[in-house]
Amino acid sequence: MGSASPSYKGHRYRFPLSFREVEELMLERGMIASHETVRRWCAKFGQAYANGLRRRRPRPGDKWHLDEVFIKINGEQKYLWRAVDADGNVLDILVQNRRDTAAARRFFRRLLKTTCSVPRVVVTDKLRSYGAAHREVMPSVEHRSHKGLNNRAENSHQPTRQPARQRERAMKGFRSIGGAQRFLSAFSGISPHFRPRRHLMTASEYRTEMTIRFASWDQVTGVTGLPTAA
Repeated sequence: MGSASPSYKGHRYRFPLSFREVEELMLERGMIASHETVRRWCAKFGQAYANGLRRRRPRPGDKWHLDEVFIKINGEQKYLWRAVDADGNVLDILVQNRRDTAAARRFFRRLLKTTCSVPRVVVTDKLRSYGAAHREVMPSVEHRSHKGLNNRAENSHQPTRQPARQRERAMKGFRSIGGAQRFLSAFSGISPHFRPRRHLMTASEYRTEMTIRFASWDQVTGVTGLPTAA
């Protein structure tokens, strides 16, 4: 057998990491930073990156799909509320204690403020709290309430719930609603940027799209224009 080292040129690797694992990877590369420092970096910059990416996206569609699922926080059941447009673009997420009318009303108002727009249609499941909140917050908007119509919102939870569970395992769980909200809000803004609708693209189109997205990421994170090492 030859003794040449394998070449990894052109390969990309993306996998969930705990803060301690990032600390170890940095140490291997000669950079000393504690896992607590990495955590503070994520808290400081994560949402700013997510906001920067969201500002670059086109205006959301006028048909919104809303849904809610439960997540565990410090051993207690809480609810992750989520809204996407007809193209599956995440509009916003909100972690709350309940799934009652007050929680639905709070999420509706947050959505209107976050998107600075009013939808033509909102599609939800059969949870009655949606109807009561809809009549109060956006009565002029058409409301369609049907379990089968809301598959887009339900399916859109999967890319968030799976990494959230991985994050919970790696970080030994979310300890507070605030911590879960910060992580999931940043994640829902960043993750879709690297998940284009690949099934609708050819291989060359996908590579071109990802090149554009990595360039946008460099701009948002401030990498573009930084001096390179000698």
